[in-house]
Amino acid sequence: VPGARGGAENSPSQWLHTRLLAAGTAPDPRRFPEYAPALRDAVMREPVEFFAGLLREGRPLTELLDADYTWADATLARHYGLAAPAEGWARVPLPDRRRGGVLTMAGVLTLTSYPQRTSPVLRGKWVLEEILGAPPPPPPPNAGGLPPNDGVVEGLTFRERLEKHRSEPACAACHARMDPIGFALENFDPIGRWRDQLGGRPVDAAGSLPSGEHFDGPAELRAVLAARRDEFIRNLTEKMLAYALGRGLEYYDIPAVKKITDRLAAAGWRAEELILAVTESYPFRHRRDEPVALAGR
Repeated sequence: VPGARGGAENSPSQWLHTRLLAAGTAPDPRRFPEYAPALRDAVMREPVEFFAGLLREGRPLTELLDADYTWADATLARHYGLAAPAEGWARVPLPDRRRGGVLTMAGVLTLTSYPQRTSPVLRGKWVLEEILGAPPPPPPPNAGGLPPNDGVVEGLTFRERLEKHRSEPACAACHARMDPIGFALENFDPIGRWRDQLGGRPVDAAGSLPSGEHFDGPAELRAVLAARRDEFIRNLTEKMLAYALGRGLEYYDIPAVKKITDRLAAAGWRAEELILAVTESYPFRHRRDEPVALAGR
């Protein structure tokens, strides 16, 4: 299905919401002058190139969770401290376990930060919503907030201030799910660069979830998420099917989602199989809004 495949290659921008980076979501230019238009465009394009590579090369969707390579041009490679490709966009090997998969792509890390600081809450919430399909409820009206910067205040690091905030009973349950995930990504600054220190102290990237998983840093977090592969595949399938249909899914779409995920498991989770299964599914074949075909989006 060439047309469907071509449309699907652009779906990561919608799934990951990185296209919002073109609409004004940006780091403070005084603190991050490196975040120029060329870098913004590159971090937006990375997930698109990555997913297109999965389709072209018959690679598994699980590499969206973790991989030992990414796709980069010279601008993005310089941002990551990697060897630049000879020309254009190309597959670039990752020399260590700091990065791997969409979770540690600069576009996602920038999107889930504030202009002057990272946000463990936004990053944790993003993972729950976009990776696991288990969004937390909205915060209570009196949840309060935190300062816009991440410096040490009254002897407390930003993490310590956030932990004090989450001790409030009304906030504790949701923050217990979101914050540890976000803390595991604190080695990445608001524009997705690696850092070892924050506020003059070593970054504390350890966390534990209420379900018992413990991790320290992005590599261990990715391992935890990889162990929840079925949740990720189901969520990605739902998002891809909704994208193809041009509408939100309903209860009567659940059997189609189950059929697609079963087919994916039998095919080794190949990315192209997801596109084929979606376009051959009952909801897609019998959609009433013909102009909203995946091939035309």
